[in-house]
Amino acid sequence: MEKVERSKNELRQQTAAARTLQGFAKNVLGITLRPYQVQAGNAIIKSVANRDGKTFVIIFSRQSGKDELLADLLLFLCMRFYSWNADMVCAQPTFKPQTINAMERLRKRGTILGTHLTRTAGYIMRLGQARVSYFSAEPSANQVGATADRLLIMNEAQDIAPSVYDKRFSPMAASGNATKVFSGTSWTTDTLLSQMTKVAHEEEQKYGGKQVFLVTCEEVGKVNKWYRTHVQNEIKRMGRQHPFVRTQYFCEEIDAQAGMFNPGRRALMIGDQPSQQAPTPGHLYAFLIDVAGQDEALLDLEGLGNPGRDSETLDIIDIDLSTLQALGKPTYRAVKRFEWTGEKHTTIFGKLKALADIWKPQHIVIDATGVGEGQWSLLDMAFPTKVIPVKFTAQSKSEIGWKYLAIIETGRFRDCDPNDTVSIQYDKCQSEILPGPSHTMRWGVKDGTRGSDGELVHDDYVLADSLTAILDDLEWQFTSPTLFTKPPNFLKQDERNF
Repeated sequence: MEKVERSKNELRQQTAAARTLQGFAKNVLGITLRPYQVQAGNAIIKSVANRDGKTFVIIFSRQSGKDELLADLLLFLCMRFYSWNADMVCAQPTFKPQTINAMERLRKRGTILGTHLTRTAGYIMRLGQARVSYFSAEPSANQVGATADRLLIMNEAQDIAPSVYDKRFSPMAASGNATKVFSGTSWTTDTLLSQMTKVAHEEEQKYGGKQVFLVTCEEVGKVNKWYRTHVQNEIKRMGRQHPFVRTQYFCEEIDAQAGMFNPGRRALMIGDQPSQQAPTPGHLYAFLIDVAGQDEALLDLEGLGNPGRDSETLDIIDIDLSTLQALGKPTYRAVKRFEWTGEKHTTIFGKLKALADIWKPQHIVIDATGVGEGQWSLLDMAFPTKVIPVKFTAQSKSEIGWKYLAIIETGRFRDCDPNDTVSIQYDKCQSEILPGPSHTMRWGVKDGTRGSDGELVHDDYVLADSLTAILDDLEWQFTSPTLFTKPPNFLKQDERNF
């Protein structure tokens, strides 16, 4: 009995020390919130207290304290509503790992509250009469019957389908005119987060207070030098205009559908030396091969299929290791291109083998999807240990596309053997970013695209160039000739010492 009473007294003391979110974090959780976290948290708490049903948006640069703020905010409100019958809901795009991680984050931060914070039914965190229900916003998940009479949080809202929110979550806030919070990281202009940002801005005009809290990496870097260094390294690795850098760190939205290679990117790809008709002694080379055919077109794995691609293309890449020290990765120059249309694969293999004997590539990266398997098999037998097959799926092509953009944005791909066909293919290449946490990008030249001459435009060269992403995943290091030095004559030294 004495132990229970002491526990209640400790809780009352903690409550008294936690009149504000900032005080709660510091005096109870032992955490010092950053100013931008306090500002957003206090505005939300005021709205919850007033039950005015306002819409708030929290867009923080990646890894700058958004999820920590939400956990602290929920714990604070649970403390304030300890004796009240209050219900709050926090939803994430997936159950595993995002919803599980969110519950675990709340549990760990609430350890200081001892046995008062409990978990029931597997998804409800309870402190006294206050409850936080955690849900997955996956389309297949079941959230029927839940209520959020005080607060509804849609975390990582950029990855939650607007239709799922409208049908399953929005009604939860009705009974108590709950405050709604949409948090996440900027992504495309058609996401739930983007839509709710517009709603919150409209409410700002109506009510006069701040409801959209957007914090970029520059603001975070002012209070965290390690974060500033990390972002600088990410810009160095991917480039300032890479979609991930723009959205994850600078909180800039991008278009869901757009031309993949805009003029800015094309300018970064301009060659800085002439093409090569023969290998240069001492240089490292790689072959990038796109094997196109009807079988691959029928698969339509990339979602932006272009049936009828019957040209096989070879890009010969000069690998420049001089940028390893500054950029941590090589620079790739397309110094010679070949195209074969309507020829048998066995005939093309003979030509590839002859070219490989001349150029002696260190690596041969080949599209081994569909009919490419045969060409891959022949090359692998002729050049064991050198051939790297690539199987295109929706996910693997997306990853290659993102990595290829990072190579371009950092100025590490140069087209030193340009021609009109290559230029047209790049100009017509489109990208589409699919909704969801995987950030899948479908890209390519759309089916039926034609050039100004009326001829069909394909993307064989673009796909071959993009395989530099595979080269970029390899371990590269400087090599130098072994140096021999003549050892000292210790006997003569000893003689001089007498």
